Amino acid sequence: MTPSPIVRIRLQVDLDYQVGEHGADFIWNIHAAHAPCQTVVSENLTLSQSVPSRLDVDPVSRNRYLRLHALPGELKLRYAATVDLAHHRGDPGQLAEVPVQHLPLHVLGYLYPSRYCQSDRLVQFAIKEFGGLWQGYSRVQAIQQWVQRQVSFVSNTSNSSTSAVDTLIEQRGVCRDFAHLMIALCRAVNIPARFATGTDYGADPALGPPDFHAYVEVYLGDRWYIFDPSGTAIPMGLVRLGTGRDAADVAIATIFGAVQSSPPVIHAEAVDDAAHGFVVPHHCREALSTD
Repeated sequence: MTPSPIVRIRLQVDLDYQVGEHGADFIWNIHAAHAPCQTVVSENLTLSQSVPSRLDVDPVSRNRYLRLHALPGELKLRYAATVDLAHHRGDPGQLAEVPVQHLPLHVLGYLYPSRYCQSDRLVQFAIKEFGGLWQGYSRVQAIQQWVQRQVSFVSNTSNSSTSAVDTLIEQRGVCRDFAHLMIALCRAVNIPARFATGTDYGADPALGPPDFHAYVEVYLGDRWYIFDPSGTAIPMGLVRLGTGRDAADVAIATIFGAVQSSPPVIHAEAVDDAAHGFVVPHHCREALSTD
């Protein structure tokens, strides 16, 4: 078997905060996840405050959470990592949906409605639109393409309370909203789907500076496959940070206390070195997974 080409991403995230007089507690999910096909080659974290911190790993999702109590004043954080992606590549024509009775226990939770993905409210609609399609990867792809056609990518048109149903009605949003709607529609036809966070490698600069990115992973065959319903990034360049039922599970930063935040500054660079087996992310026909 020919080895899968490797995508090597050099990632840097800079976050800047002003912490109020009583200090604040932070929980971040900005570390690249450890996954079977995603290897963190090296990483480094620097903090401007000399305070204790700890990094916890969820044993099921493999999400990594950085936690600390910050002192009043400026807090700067920089996370830099080199990550190798040796994707599992599947033939879309061979990827089947898994009947509910045969789903692994750890996947079942991604069939249920969640805060932002009210799949129970979309069952009749989803069955009408997608219930008659051939089951498998092609049906998930049809859901993704339907979301891309129906929803316009417009910055600053949604907020932290916008749900999948809101996006279906308003027909506009950002990557988070596209992901929630696709997830809700998949679950409504009994396809497990989860929310994933990364960075928007390959996005058009006209959309704004590089940013964190929300996308979807769908369970087909025996693993989770990547879909980008907003169509703004290159899936092969997505470095997984976290996965959950929806955005409520994988906030980039959860803050307890009075804090002023500046926009994140993000850099993601792909290594172009074919002689050493590294390829630049590109769109491809294969189904991709980092599981």
